[in-house]
Amino acid sequence: MSTGHDHGTSEIRYEKPLWWALGLTSTFLIAEIIGGLVTNSLALLSDAAHMMTDVIALTVSLIAVRMSRRPADARRTYGYARMEAIGAIINGGLLFVVAGYILWEAVGRFREPPEVASTGMLVIAILGLIVNLISMRLLRAGSGTSLNVKGAYLEVWSDMLGSVGVIIGAIVIKVTGWTLVDPIIAVLIGLWVLPRTWTLLRQAGHVLMQGVPEGMDVAAIRKRLIEMPAVQEVHDLHVWSLGTRQVVLTAHIVLAADVPDPETIQVELTRVIEQQFDIHDVTLQVERTSCKSEVGHA
Repeated sequence: MSTGHDHGTSEIRYEKPLWWALGLTSTFLIAEIIGGLVTNSLALLSDAAHMMTDVIALTVSLIAVRMSRRPADARRTYGYARMEAIGAIINGGLLFVVAGYILWEAVGRFREPPEVASTGMLVIAILGLIVNLISMRLLRAGSGTSLNVKGAYLEVWSDMLGSVGVIIGAIVIKVTGWTLVDPIIAVLIGLWVLPRTWTLLRQAGHVLMQGVPEGMDVAAIRKRLIEMPAVQEVHDLHVWSLGTRQVVLTAHIVLAADVPDPETIQVELTRVIEQQFDIHDVTLQVERTSCKSEVGHA
């Protein structure tokens, strides 16, 4: 028996806030790049690079929402949920390149600190902070119920911290004239990006490798199934995710030979998995005698 739920429909209501956040962020990204070049601020350019990852993250989120509406077809019988993981890997690769470039440029500026227009840097950073706060407000409601929106929300949140760092740097330069603070903040932003990038790539790779979703305990699921009346053995138990939300479970269930109604037991097992483990795409094969698969035997 197999059951499934359309997770895409629940995320349609988040599309409008994502569009607004993407429009605001994209517009300010262009202004911040121009401002960073005019003021000669590496910290501002590094913050712009991080904001570019916000644009990518918001775009990936929108694609995931749109793709979730598309039903499975003859070529992609599981649908398009993994486009989100593919987009995350692209996003992560870009983040690594950007962070590496920021750190490389910062090394040169430590040797020869250039003049930085602190007033322009401060104004642009404050505007960037306002844009980030508005985007966070737009996405906050969805971040508690949708992992897809939560990813975009956290991306904007971290960029907000980058804007705060640039503001602090601009004030320090304006008050003390100490321009070394600019590459120092750029390095801090770059070092902030790198570990988050690794986490993003690791999580996306885990999804593509059909790893067990975070928070799922296969041993606990197996134990609960075996505790059910008439169940003698559970094997070939597999749990993986198609995207960040849709978890899939398949298993072979061996019942006692004298069970009068295997279908009733099958329905009850599916209900237990759905209610206790929040897995709604369940396929169970009921067997009277134990059989071992050639591959993937648990």
